[in-house]
Amino acid sequence: MIRYENTEYWWAFLLIPILLFIFWQYFNWRRKALLKWGDSTVISKLTETISPSKIVWKFTLRMLSFIFLILALINPQVGTKLEEVKRKGSELMICLDVSNSMLAQDLQPNRLEMAKRALSQMVDKLQGDKIGIIVFAGNAYTQLPITSDYAAAKMFLNTINTHLVPTQGTAIGTAIKLALESFNYDNPSGKAIVIISDGENHEDNAVETAQEAYNKNVVVHTIGFGSPGGTPIPLYKSGKQTGFRTDKEGNTIITKLNEKMLQEIAAAGNGAYIRATNSNAGLSFILSEIQNLEKAELSSTMYTDFEDRFQIFLACAIFLIVLEWLITTRKYLKWNTHKLFEKK
Repeated sequence: MIRYENTEYWWAFLLIPILLFIFWQYFNWRRKALLKWGDSTVISKLTETISPSKIVWKFTLRMLSFIFLILALINPQVGTKLEEVKRKGSELMICLDVSNSMLAQDLQPNRLEMAKRALSQMVDKLQGDKIGIIVFAGNAYTQLPITSDYAAAKMFLNTINTHLVPTQGTAIGTAIKLALESFNYDNPSGKAIVIISDGENHEDNAVETAQEAYNKNVVVHTIGFGSPGGTPIPLYKSGKQTGFRTDKEGNTIITKLNEKMLQEIAAAGNGAYIRATNSNAGLSFILSEIQNLEKAELSSTMYTDFEDRFQIFLACAIFLIVLEWLITTRKYLKWNTHKLFEKK
C-alpha cells in the first residue's frame, strides 16, 4: 500500500512545462543573438569550444533533479504492517451520479467535480465510520467496496469521471440495491446511503427501493446537484469544450434538477433531502445526520505502519545536481599531435 504524505505539492509538476518553455525560448534567443554579432562562420570559430548538446544535457539533469525534489516533498510512504483495527462507527455508502448531465456548469466548476471535492472533505471528517462508493448512470457499479481506509477512498474519488459507466441514464434504484448488498447486517451499526444526483432521466423504481432500504433499517439521504431552471450540457473533445449536447433535431439539451424525485426518495428512505449550492454542497448536514446513527464496533484489516521513502528521491536529486555541476559546457577538443613535432 502506497500513500502520499504531502499531496499539496503535486501542483509543482505544473511548473515543468513552464520551465521547458522558458529554456527553449532562452536557447533560441541566445542563438539568434550570437548570429547578430557577425558572420556565422566567424561565430562558429569563436564558440567552437562550447557544446550546445552539453547545455541541453545540463538542463535535462536540472529538470530531473527538480522532479525528484518534488517527489521527495510529496514523500511517498509504503505500508509495512497489516493489522486488524477495531473502532466504533457506522456504515456509509455513497452513490454518485456520473451521467453526462453531471458535467453541467450551474455549479462550479461543474456538478460532478463539486460533488467529488465535497465528498473528499467529508471523508476527512469521518471518525471510525466505514465508507464505500458506487457510481451510476444507466447502470450502477461498485467503485470502492465498504472500507475504513480513508486514503483509498480519496484516491478512488479522484479517478471518478463520466466515462466509468458507458450506459447513459440515472438508475438510482439500481444504485440503492447495490448499496444494500454492500452492508454487513450481522453488525448492529447504523447504516446510511447518500444519493448524489441531479435526479434526471429516472428509469427505475427508486422510491420503492428506498422504502425497501428503510425496512432494513438503512436510511437514504439525497443531495440534489443542479438548478431547477436548467442549463446546457457541455460537449468535450480531447479535453476541450467544443459546444453543448444536442438532441436528434439539433436542439440544445437542457438538464434540470428533478427535486421532486429526490425528495420522494429521501422521504421513502426516512432520510433528508438537501439541495447543493455553490457555497454549500449539503454534505455537512448529511454528515451530522450520519454521526447520529448508532455506532458499533467495526473491525477492518488495514496498514498501521508506513515508512517514508523521501530519502530515495532526495538522494537521486542530490546525485543529479552534483553530476550537472561536474559537467562543463566545453567540448573535449582533439589535439592534432603531429603538429607538435613539425619542424619550423
